[in-house]
Amino acid sequence: MLDQLIQYDKELFLYLNNLGSETWDTLWLLITNKLTFIPLYAVLLFFIYKKFGWKSLLIMVFVIAAMITFTDQITNVFKRTFERPRPCGAEGVMDFTRFIAPRCGKYGFFSGHSSNSMAAAVFGGLLLRPYFKHLIYVLLIWSLVVAYSRIYVGVHYPLDIICGLTFGAFAGFLFYKLNAYLLKRYIN
Repeated sequence: MLDQLIQYDKELFLYLNNLGSETWDTLWLLITNKLTFIPLYAVLLFFIYKKFGWKSLLIMVFVIAAMITFTDQITNVFKRTFERPRPCGAEGVMDFTRFIAPRCGKYGFFSGHSSNSMAAAVFGGLLLRPYFKHLIYVLLIWSLVVAYSRIYVGVHYPLDIICGLTFGAFAGFLFYKLNAYLLKRYIN
């Protein structure tokens, strides 16, 4: 059963990855770059400051840093535990992959880009929902686009992405609740 699931995962990866074209490569490389979305994060922090004030913002910056560290480190634990080679380095897959990322990396289960972007989307979307009710949908779509970029550039399988998104959603919600507790305890 697991072998069949992994085979389907490889086949779906190759199908999705090979939909790409040189025309779109630059855009997807830009999307997958971690630094591209610094302006988005800055705008979100500005909204948080405007709606919650400086004291709350300081607490939230620590919570957000803890959340990103948590998701990133748990992702690394999973990668080292499962040692699933990335498609750009996997025998029988890499020869058919459109690999356009600047580097491949060794292990890919599960995607740190997916988990971090989804955690940020859930956290920010829930936090700002009382003020911007549709923002969460925009952030979730943004997270899905970032996640798909990892398939496009050839470094993650769809299951890596799905597990990363799921874990990120859990982490975002968990840290949203932690943030609410800390604000209630120390600010209100």
